[in-house]
This record gives sequence, C-alpha cells and structure tokens, in this order.
Amino acid sequence: MEAPSWAVLALTWLASIALFHYLTTTLGHRLRRHKLKYPPGPRPWPIIGNLNLVGSVPHLSFHNLSQKYGEIMQLKFGSFPVVVVSSPEMAKEVLKTQGETFASRPALAAGKYTAYNYSDMTWAPYGPHWRLARRLYLNELFSPKRMDSYEYIRVEERRALMLRLSALSGKEIVMREELTRFTLTNVSRMALGENYFSESESGRSSSSSRVKLEELKEMVDEWFLLGGVFNIGDWIPWLAFLDLQGYVKRMKALYKKFDRFHNHVIADHKAKREAEKDNFVAKDMVDVVLQLADDPNLEVGLNSDGVKGLLQFLGRRHLIELRRASYNSELYAPLDNIPSSTSIERARIEETVNADHLIPFG
Repeated sequence: MEAPSWAVLALTWLASIALFHYLTTTLGHRLRRHKLKYPPGPRPWPIIGNLNLVGSVPHLSFHNLSQKYGEIMQLKFGSFPVVVVSSPEMAKEVLKTQGETFASRPALAAGKYTAYNYSDMTWAPYGPHWRLARRLYLNELFSPKRMDSYEYIRVEERRALMLRLSALSGKEIVMREELTRFTLTNVSRMALGENYFSESESGRSSSSSRVKLEELKEMVDEWFLLGGVFNIGDWIPWLAFLDLQGYVKRMKALYKKFDRFHNHVIADHKAKREAEKDNFVAKDMVDVVLQLADDPNLEVGLNSDGVKGLLQFLGRRHLIELRRASYNSELYAPLDNIPSSTSIERARIEETVNADHLIPFG
C-alpha cells in the first residue's frame, strides 16, 4: 500500500529541515571552533542535542554528567547551547560576578503567553523594564509603609478565619481549603481592594468580575504548572508551530481567562477613580500601579500589557504563599494516620528513604 502523497511530502520536508539544521550547525561549529573555547561536554545528537541525557530528575542527571565533564560543562538542548555549573565557586561566578550577563530568563512560550509578553517581572529580560518593576515593587508596592497600611486587612481576615473555624467546631474541616480561602481573600483585598471571587456553588455571580473560588484555584494551579513545563517548541523552534504537547494551546486559553479578569478589575478601578476625581486616594495596589502608569516621568512607559504584567506578579508573589500553605497541609496530613506504636523517628526514616519523595520529611 503506497503512502499518501501528503505524508511523503511531509516526511521529505522534515528530513530536509533536519539535514539543513545539522549541516549549518556542524559547519558553523567548525568555523567558530578555532576562535572560541567552549566548555567540555557530550557530543550532541542532531535535532535533539543532549536532551536524551536529561532524565526525569534533571539535577541528578547534571550531577552525573559533571562527574565526567567537570564543574562547568556545555550541553545542547535542542537548538540551544546550555552551560551547567556544578560547584560553589562556579555558581558564585555565574550568579554574582557575572550576574548581569546571566540575569535574564530564556524567552520561553510560558513568558510570552502567561506573562503578557514577558511583562511580568519573573519573565522580563534584565533591562529598563525589569529595573523599573523592581523599583516599583520595593519602593511603592511592598515598602514597609505600604505593607503596614494593609495590617487592618490581615487582622480582619485572621479574625474571620478564627470565627469560621469556631463555627465549624465539631465538624470535619479540610484545612487546605480553609487556608486557600484565607490566602485568596487576603491577596484579593490587599492587591485588588475587595474580594473578586465568589464561593457560590451555583456558578458565576451576577458580577462578571467574580469567578468561583474553585475555578480560580484551577486557574492558579494551571498557571504554576504551565510556567514550569518542558515545551519542545521552546528548544526546537522549527517544531513550535506544531505544538506537539498542546501546552501553547493551554497557555493561550489560560491567558484569555486571566486577561478577562484583569480587564474587569482595571476598568472597575478606573471607574471609581473617575467618579472621585480630585478627591481620589489610592486604596490598594491596583490603584498604585494605575497612578504610576500615568506618571510621564517614568523611565519606561507602561502600556496595557505592562500594567497587567505588574498586577500578575503581585498575584504570583502572594500566591506562592498559598502554594506553600497547601503543600504544608498535604505534607503533614499523614501524621494523623501514623499508628501510636510507630515513633516519629521511624516515620522520618521511612519518608526519607521512600524513592517517591524528593524532599526529606521533618
């Protein structure tokens, strides 16, 4: 049975690109070899480079390779060279002495689609925008004075949590859910000025600004997941358009959800500011960011994506605390199931030697 013509054409096209990539890479390497001295490393394969040497636990793979190639080595991830350092001295050289040179993250799809085209401080390349964002966070948004002004919110939310737990006395309580609600409420009030999520089980509330708590949690989980996935198209660019793993499609869908939410929050704050006119006083972090965006003396102008990127980082900073709270509740939950005859020391040993756990217990 003969293969369809389109399949033959596709295979021919892929083979041609692979051959072209291999030839240009090999010839380019030979032409530059006498000019530049590269760190040692394993010989890369065509197309995939050294990705075949990186296992499910990358840091262990790097450690094993460093035993052969030394404290500084070069690998190739797809089309891109990657330098790996494996000693305190080399880490200091990269992170401190040459810090500015290596400060930027790679331009991955996650930064483009989930961080407003690298406007989030986490993904922004080192430069004027990153320095502006850092200055705003340190001097304006997270200054001691600003954080002290939100103390009443934290006090009110702690009191609300205690009252809620007291009301649930005698009933089964899932602390992960309570900590999630507590953290999200704090984040929403400090950053956005009010609660922008609904706990209603019947669906969205009448206000389009609100999302269900469960939906917001799913969005946050997806956000963190997609920020750390290995996307083939990032490292083999000529395959990016295929989106083989479907990650980019998910990133775009998540972007639309967050963008719709951010647009409503920003429009809501602008309407309140317009209504108060000269009597307006910034009450939350969104108000502060919008005021700064209107400042003509800023080193770098903030467009719509820039403003949303700053707000996105505000959420990321606080939501990390949410993830930590959830992780701690999951980590220590098994303590309730340890038989009384089993000592805590034995539990620590069993958890530590368990191959399924990467982080020692206790």
